Amino acid sequence: MTGSEGVPRLPPLREVIARHGLRARKSLGQNFLLDLNLTSRIARAAGALDGASVLEVGPGPGGLTRALLAAGAKSVVGVETDFRAVAALEELKLAYPGRLRVLEADALKVDEQTLFPKDEPVIVVANLPYNIETPL
Repeated sequence: MTGSEGVPRLPPLREVIARHGLRARKSLGQNFLLDLNLTSRIARAAGALDGASVLEVGPGPGGLTRALLAAGAKSVVGVETDFRAVAALEELKLAYPGRLRVLEADALKVDEQTLFPKDEPVIVVANLPYNIETPL
């Protein structure tokens, strides 16, 4: 089911968070973005996303991920270390078939060059977890 602009209708993020028992974990430096106006602004600030490949670090329950996909990203690879959030993101994959790939991994240990075809330009977007912003 899609909305008036061809964007899939998705449950509110608060509902997704509650269904999966998600709470931001301080130990992981998590901070979930729930404001859809803010996530849309961040997606626009990332530049021209229409047809782009995007690497998202720490997508959490998928607030920013939704905005990136709605903005026309060809593909988004979300690297998420929290298995609880991965389950929520798997639901989002159903709304955007073939456009979202979720990798349960530590972004600091992933070789990003293996995630996309060689020589393909990639836009990196993140609501960075507090504890990895400096090392990353």
